[in-house]
Amino acid sequence: MTTGKAAAGATLKLDDFLCFAVYTAGHAFNRLYKPLLDALGLTYPQYLAMVALWEKDDRTVGELGEQLFLESNTLTPLLKRLEGMELVARVRDKADERQVRLRLTAAGKALRAKAETVPPCVLDATGMTAAEAQALTGAVTSLRDTLLRKG
Repeated sequence: MTTGKAAAGATLKLDDFLCFAVYTAGHAFNRLYKPLLDALGLTYPQYLAMVALWEKDDRTVGELGEQLFLESNTLTPLLKRLEGMELVARVRDKADERQVRLRLTAAGKALRAKAETVPPCVLDATGMTAAEAQALTGAVTSLRDTLLRKG
């Protein structure tokens, strides 16, 4: 945030907005991912949910929502579609009936092998080394976390 003279002389120039650079980079990523994920039969949000479940299977909907930064009204329809595709099963927790647990099906587990081709394609498209991509991911994650603490 700027103050005093800096604020008075500031101009609204889109190319100077960090938020715009991140926003448009997100769109570019979506265009890049689309054909890769079409081959898996997944949308980008579905892919993220599957990646999270491949990391840690048998978790609650709430846990998944926290990791993906998604509210249940967004996550529930997405999970119903994954269930309809027979990639995940939604089951009431036996210890706490209020909780819904997510478990990968055999088909969901098998899809992981096909999905493992996606990250190398994406990295290649960035023109970055793995170390450069990891450093940028860390910086953007740190930025996100800072902004969430402020909001």
